[in-house]
Amino acid sequence: MIARSLRVPVALVTTLAAVGALAGCSSTASGGDSSAESGTYTWWDPYPQHEEGSDWANRVQACGDAAGVTIQRTAYDTTALTNQALLAAQENNSPDVILLDNPAVSTLAETGMVSTVDELGLDVSSIDENLLAAGELDGKTYGIPVGANTLALYYNADVLAAAGVDPASITDWASLDAALAKVSSTGKRGITFSALNTEEGSFQFLPWFWGAGAELTQLDSPEAIEALTLWKGWVDGGYAPNSVITNSQNTVWEEFLTGEFAFAENGTWQVNSAAEAPFKTGVITLPAKNGGAAAAPTGGEFIIAPVQQDTARYDITRQIIECMTTPEGFVETANTFAYYIPPTAEGQEALLEEHPDLETWVSAVQAAKGRTSDNLGTKYPVISEQLWTAVQSALSGAATPEAALEAAQTAAAAETGK
Repeated sequence: MIARSLRVPVALVTTLAAVGALAGCSSTASGGDSSAESGTYTWWDPYPQHEEGSDWANRVQACGDAAGVTIQRTAYDTTALTNQALLAAQENNSPDVILLDNPAVSTLAETGMVSTVDELGLDVSSIDENLLAAGELDGKTYGIPVGANTLALYYNADVLAAAGVDPASITDWASLDAALAKVSSTGKRGITFSALNTEEGSFQFLPWFWGAGAELTQLDSPEAIEALTLWKGWVDGGYAPNSVITNSQNTVWEEFLTGEFAFAENGTWQVNSAAEAPFKTGVITLPAKNGGAAAAPTGGEFIIAPVQQDTARYDITRQIIECMTTPEGFVETANTFAYYIPPTAEGQEALLEEHPDLETWVSAVQAAKGRTSDNLGTKYPVISEQLWTAVQSALSGAATPEAALEAAQTAAAAETGK
């Protein structure tokens, strides 16, 4: 039996209730039915753009059909989904299955409202460990990734050719710096990225931070300072525009499509747009300082099962989750959501059979890392906010990289104890 007490502070629930009241959804927002024999199982996901009758909605229902039940699906935007999940747990009215943004898994797991994969009898032995880690907390695993997206470097092949740069020669920071210098000498811009003062800024900085060997538990390490100094040097040297401070990832892409930039840091979600660009594009993995692929943060959702009062429901829940996480299911998810990379070797091989041009993205995901990995759990959002604040401070010239990161570490340690 899965039984545990929920640990959500009253103040947090009150705040979430106010936020949740503003949330929109695509269908009624009821939680799990009280009886395993009801024939209806509830499913929440963050895809309101995929309406009833869409390929995605039909696929979810097909897994219900295979288990002999009807799935009642509700879709929220990503932030509202986490809030609603916590509120539903407080009211003992959780849905049977939730598809949730991976950094939020530990937030829910820490409250005691999520079943572990062991409790459900789910086999996760084939899931890539670096991806599964985003759903782990205190040695327990709380879900299965349905796929992952991540970051890499898109390049403008015409700009690089004019500068005499072979993209295959870019294997570390030194060779990337050399390429940026050559591009700059032709009058084009070197690189654009997002250093926004939101999670997008941290998301885009982490490959350089981790690629230098830095750890999120020590924001002011020499390695962290080296990574921020790299970005600062690009802005000061004119290789990157001052607009990176206000760029969202969408803005980064708009800049890249002007044809003025050699490189743009962006994700798998731009694969189709890159193919339609008015110039030839390519993609390489983000380089680590001393060579090889840097660990980029993973995006994408986990499928989790909230704790239910009626434990007889778990057998059908397990069947639904297993249906969604077959090798074929992973590939279907990949194709539905603009190339989520499957989290298993078998799924990745199957995807590459259909789309061999995604090989770089498969390599990037194989080297990727969850933001809440290293057992950071709910400490990550606090650390991330201090990190993006430091990046903003250094790139704007308000502080040196050293001073900005020292302030970030002091503030993060005060809040998290790390």
